[in-house]
Amino acid sequence: MELPEPTTVTASSLLDDVTGALEALTAVLRQEDDLRILLQHVCRQVCHAVPGVDEASITLVSGDEPHTASATAAVVGGLDGDQYRLGDGPCLEAVRSGKIVRTSVSDATERWPSFASGAREAGFGSFLAAPLVADEQYSGAINCYGRQDDGFEAIEAQLLELYTAAVEAVFRVYHRYVQARETAEHLQTALRSRAVIDQAKGMLMAIRRIGADDAFALLVDQSQRENVKLREVAERFVERVLSSGAV
Repeated sequence: MELPEPTTVTASSLLDDVTGALEALTAVLRQEDDLRILLQHVCRQVCHAVPGVDEASITLVSGDEPHTASATAAVVGGLDGDQYRLGDGPCLEAVRSGKIVRTSVSDATERWPSFASGAREAGFGSFLAAPLVADEQYSGAINCYGRQDDGFEAIEAQLLELYTAAVEAVFRVYHRYVQARETAEHLQTALRSRAVIDQAKGMLMAIRRIGADDAFALLVDQSQRENVKLREVAERFVERVLSSGAV
């Protein structure tokens, strides 16, 4: 009688957890367009996707300044902040090196004594971080804190790497969505501006009995004199005409 292979079953189960977390994250992306909410879900889902992760946070880098964009608990946000103030720590190491950082607090004592001391006082014994590089706008790291003392296993680092790669893809989709939405909003604004300017031109042509070029020149001249946008001049003119019943 052949016995089942426990390693295979465990690996399959772990992959199922990662897949489930990613499906949940994708569902959030379809419903939300707020980056803060998306980041909150990333933090919560990584706690389900990677065994041994009790709390998680996300570091994002703006320029050269790192900050914690989301965290499952204030305590890990504080531990992240300690690293930012010191300019060093496992979280920043992941950002700078572009590689997974996996360490126990005991092993981190020599290299990052302040971080190790703070983590131990907060009740954490293990740390795992993966660099997060979606595009030029979104980069940083996903940081995982565990209460166990013996660190994270290699398989757990691989699962975090897999999860992070998928999160990067989600961020790229999100960024393209934001860009498309902004483009659409700018186009709508341009179309509305064009419409009201054309309306004002038509009214001027009728009232002054002048051509289209002369009517447009009058609007531009007033815009420059008052140092306001042409659209605003056109809107005010149309409103005055309509309220006076001149046309």
